[in-house]
Formats: sequence, C-alpha cells, structure tokens
Amino acid sequence: MLILLIQTAFLGDVILATALIEKLKASYPDASIDFLVKKGNERVLIGHPLLRKVLLFDKKNKLKSLRGLLSSIRKEQYDVVVNVQRHFSTGLLTAFSAAKQRIGFAVNPLSWFFTKKIPHHWHKRETQRNQLLIEDLTDAEAARPRLYPSDSDWAYIEAHFLQPYITISPASLWPTKQLPLAVWADLLNKLPQNRPVYLLGAPSDKAICEALAGMTNHKNLSVLAGQLTILQDAVLMSRAEMNYVLDSGPLHICSAMNAPVCAIFCSTAPSYGFGPVSDISFVVETQQQLSCRPCGAHGHKKCPEGHFKCAAITAQQLLSVIDLKECL
Repeated sequence: MLILLIQTAFLGDVILATALIEKLKASYPDASIDFLVKKGNERVLIGHPLLRKVLLFDKKNKLKSLRGLLSSIRKEQYDVVVNVQRHFSTGLLTAFSAAKQRIGFAVNPLSWFFTKKIPHHWHKRETQRNQLLIEDLTDAEAARPRLYPSDSDWAYIEAHFLQPYITISPASLWPTKQLPLAVWADLLNKLPQNRPVYLLGAPSDKAICEALAGMTNHKNLSVLAGQLTILQDAVLMSRAEMNYVLDSGPLHICSAMNAPVCAIFCSTAPSYGFGPVSDISFVVETQQQLSCRPCGAHGHKKCPEGHFKCAAITAQQLLSVIDLKECL
C-alpha cells in the first residue's frame, strides 16, 4: 500500500500529524508512507525511519509548486491520500491525486471530490481529530505523535544530562500567545540559582531570549535559541525536569518526545484541541474569567480588545507545577 499524508500548516501541526504515521505503520507494516509538508518544515522529519520520502510545498512559489506536486502525485498512483489540511490548495492536490481513496475534512472547499469526508470537530484533541480521518483504516484510538532525533543529535546534547535542568521557550509567531517577559524574568529569579535553565527557540527568537536574559539575575542561564537544530531541541527537552512553553511548536515537540511540560495559554485555550499530550503535563492560564477569551484558534499581532488580560499569569503559577510534578 502506498499512502500520502498532507499537512502544509505550521510546524506544530506537522508534528501532531506524525501520530498518523505511527498509527498507519502499526496497522500496515509493509505500507510505504510519504508526507507532504510546507517547505521549511521538513527539518522536523529528517531521518524519519517510517517515511519513504517527504514532499515539499513551496508557498513562496505557490502556483508553480502546486503544478509540480500534482504531476508527481498523480504519477505515484497512491492507494490512499489523507489530507489533514482544510485549505483549497491541499484540497486540489487531494481531489485530483488519482488515488483510490481520497480522505479529508468536510470543511475543505474541494471535499466533494473526496471519496470520504470527515466532520471537523474543534472540541476534540487535534490528534483525535486527525485520527478520525483514518479510523476506518485502523481503529478509533489515536497514537502519540513522535519525532526521531538521530544518534548524533543525542550525542551532541548528552553533556547537558549531567544535572537536572529546565528549558523555557518564550517566543511565538503570534504576540498574543506570548507571556510578558517580566513574568518569565520573575520566574527565573525565583528558580534555584544552581539549576541550569536553557532558553530555546529558532534563530528569529534569539533577540527575545537575549532580552529576557538581560532582565534576570539568574546565574545559570544559557541562551541556546538559534544554536540547536529542532531535533536537538527535542533531545534537550526530552530529559528536562520541566519545559515551559507557549501554545506553539515547542509544546508539540514535548508531546512528540513525551517530555514533561508546562503549557501556558494566553489568548488561545486548550479547548481548541492543541493542549499537551505528554504523560507529565500541566496547563497554566489566567485565573480571570474573560468573555473575550479565547479570541481564536490562532493568536493575533495584538489584543483585539486592547487590554491583553489573558496574559495575567503569575510566576508563582508557573513555579508551582514543579512542586506538583514531584507529587506525581
């Protein structure tokens, strides 16, 4: 069986969709599975042992990329195409893929060309929403997403395993998902000074991490944003005492590595289905009752109401999850 998965959204969405790879390969060990992702997101799938190949959608050259992809997809003659995305472009690739089974969500504008269309339920966990797409091929139980760092990734990070440490990923593409740096600084000042803390993120997050480092007197703080690959980040997070993350990609890295995690939700909320799935996981939100929250499944460049009260979260709330973890 030859299967194509399609998820061309953000990096975190791709990570969560890896649960489908795990489930399909467990159900069909001899199947060959390909994965179509947005160009740039393939970095999280480097060396993935369960994938035959990764296809890339170049959104900067959208029409040219779509034409090339459609041609190559039709030539492959896939048995099954599973479209996790809800947009027209991926609907087009699915509808005209020539696959025997073309599966996707009913909200996709081209879903009438699918052989099977599944209702999209916002109230379900994302991994369970996606599992509905392949339920008839497998069963109803969703797998856990999973990443596969290489041996060299583990070797590069293993020196950090000598003593307990904490990671913080303070940046997000969307400002209304970000906790104010003053709260992070307060947390750092309250953490034990002998406990190593690593600030993680992409190269574009380095300025935020350096600004945070300049606001705290923590004596064992390292800015690693931009210095590690995403799979090396995954290794580091997998052995942390606690990982503090936002509703963003690092949260889903923790889920894929089953790493302990404290997920902070500001303008968004776990009710949209993107909460943590790690065995040790905590969610921290404002304790205020706000009629405007959540203000969408994704963040905004600025608070639509102008007050950003959803970020009224204290360092003590964050600190308390480490004590809670010790009780588990």
